[in-house]
Amino acid sequence: MKETFKNLKKVYKKYGRNYKGALIKIIVFSSFGLITNFFIPLVAAKLIVNFTSSNYEQVIYMAIVILGLNLLDKIRTMFTRKNIQIFRRGTVRNMQMALGREILKLDQTVIDENSSGTFIQRLNSDTDKMSGLFTHGLINLIHFLSSIGIFIAILFIDYHMFLYYAFASSILTFLNYLKNEKVGEKDKEYRRESDKVAGLTGELVRGVRDIKMLYAKDSFMKNLDSQIVKQNEKIFEMREIDIKFDLIIGFISSFLEFGTIIMLILLINKNIITIAIAIALYNYRGQVLTNLMALASDLLERCKNFNISTNRIFAIMNDKEFKKEAFGHMHLDQIKGNFEFKNVKFGYNDSLVLNNLSFKIPSGRTIGIVGPSGAGKTTIFSLLCKMYNVKSGQILIDGVNINNLDEKSIRSNITIISQSPYIFNMSIKDNFRLIKKDITDSEIIKACNAACLNEFIEALPDKYDTIVGEGGVNLSGGQRQRLAIARALVQNTQIILFDEATSSLDNETQRKIQTAIDNLKGEYTILIIAHRLSTIINCDKIFILNDGKMIDSGTHQELLKNNNYYKQLCENELVEE
Repeated sequence: MKETFKNLKKVYKKYGRNYKGALIKIIVFSSFGLITNFFIPLVAAKLIVNFTSSNYEQVIYMAIVILGLNLLDKIRTMFTRKNIQIFRRGTVRNMQMALGREILKLDQTVIDENSSGTFIQRLNSDTDKMSGLFTHGLINLIHFLSSIGIFIAILFIDYHMFLYYAFASSILTFLNYLKNEKVGEKDKEYRRESDKVAGLTGELVRGVRDIKMLYAKDSFMKNLDSQIVKQNEKIFEMREIDIKFDLIIGFISSFLEFGTIIMLILLINKNIITIAIAIALYNYRGQVLTNLMALASDLLERCKNFNISTNRIFAIMNDKEFKKEAFGHMHLDQIKGNFEFKNVKFGYNDSLVLNNLSFKIPSGRTIGIVGPSGAGKTTIFSLLCKMYNVKSGQILIDGVNINNLDEKSIRSNITIISQSPYIFNMSIKDNFRLIKKDITDSEIIKACNAACLNEFIEALPDKYDTIVGEGGVNLSGGQRQRLAIARALVQNTQIILFDEATSSLDNETQRKIQTAIDNLKGEYTILIIAHRLSTIINCDKIFILNDGKMIDSGTHQELLKNNNYYKQLCENELVEE
C-alpha cells in the first residue's frame, strides 16, 4: 500500500491537481457514508430487539429511521460517483496527453528497437487499468471505509464479536494480499507479452495488403498465434494462482462462518447477549466477512494494477527505461538554409554507415545525391533532421551546430518527402490544417497548384473534403507524394528533402512531380536522393556517395564527362527506358 500511496500522490500532483474540488467532495461524501454505516447497524439491532418484544410501534419508528438513512446514503453515493468520474476523466486525460507528448520525444533508436505495441499498450491499456483505481477502486475503498462504520457499531453492541470479526477479517485480508502479490508478479510478465501481441496486431492491420500480396498469411498468423499462446500461458498462470488461493480462502471463510455461530451460542449461554442481538450480529457476518473480504480483494487487485500500470507509464515519463531526444536551447526563427557536414561519423549499432563525411551546401541551391544502396544517402537526411545523433563530427545549419539548436529551429524548418510519405486518415483539407491550424482555403489551393495536385482534387466528388484513408490508401503513390509536397509548401520550411520521391512512379507521374520540384527551385534549399537520374540532371550540383564517403561532385555534364560511375548510371537508365 505504501507504493500505491506514493504513486497516487505522484499522479495527483502531476495530473489531478486541477480537479482538487472534485477530490474534496469525494472525501466529504465518503466521510458521511462512514457515519450512516455506523448508525444503521445500531438502529437495525434495536429493530430486531423490538420485533422479538412485539413492540411494533418502535419497529415502525426504527424502520423509518433506517429508510431515511438508506435514502440519504443513496444520494451520497450518487454525488460521490459523479465526482469520481470528474476526477478520473480529467486526470486520465491529462496523463494520456502527457504520455503521448513523451512518446513523441522518444529517441528514434528507441522507436526502432521496440514494437509499436509497447507504446500503444501503455497509452491505452495501462492508462485504462490505472484509472480502475479512480473508479471501481475508489468506490470500493469508500465501501470498505463505510464497512468500518459497521465494525464500530458491532463494537458498541458487543466487543467479543467485534474482536472475532476483526480477527477473521484480518486472516482473509492477509490471504488476499498474498494472492495479489503472487498474481502481480505474473501480471508483469503478461503485460510484456501483451505488448508483443499488440505490436503484431498493429502490423497485421497496417501491413494487411503486403501480407496478402506476399502470400504470407499463414506464416504471419503462425507467428501471431505463437505470441498469443505465450500471452495466454501467462493468463493461465495468473488464474492458477487465483484458483488455488480462492479454494484456500473459501475453506477458511467457511470455517470462520461456522466459528461465528459457535461464538454467538457461547455468548448467549453466558447471558452476555440476547437471542435478538445474536440474530442482528449474525446478519452482519456477510458484510464484515464475505463483503469486506471481497472489497479488500478487489481493492488490493486494483492497487496492484495501478502500481504496475503507473510504473510502466512513468518509465516513459521519467526516462528510466526509454531514452528521449536531446536538443539544445538556441532558437532560430527563420533559417537561411545553409548547412554543412564536417567529418561526420555515424552507424547503426556496430555498423559504420558514414565515415568522416564532409560537404557544404549554400542556401537556395538544389542538390542531388546518388550512390548505391547502403551508401548512407537516407542517413544524411535522418541526421540533418536530428532523428539520430552523430557519433563524431558536426552538422551545422547556418553555421550553428545542430546539437545547440532547439527542436523547433530544426523540425519546423526542414521537411522530408519520402518515397512513401505518411498521409493521415482524415480529409485532404484536414491534412493541411494539421500542419497549419489557421490555414485558408486559398492557401491550400495555391500549394496544391504548385504541387500539380489541384486538378485531381477538384475532380473528386468531395473535393478537398475527401477522406484519404489510413496512410493515404485511397490515393496513388504519385498523389501521396504531391500531397506531401503541397504540405511542405504550407509548412513553408526553408529546407526540403526528397528521399527517392519518384523511384517507383510511372513516367507521367514522375514528370508531374518533377514540375512540382522545379516550382520550388531558387526559393528553397532542396536535396534530392535519386534513383532516377532524370530527377536530378537539372540540379545545381550532384554529389556521389559511396561507402559513407563523398567520392565526387559536380553538375550533370561535369560528372558525365569525368566520373565513370555516374556515366555508367546514366547508361543503365537509358537501357532501362
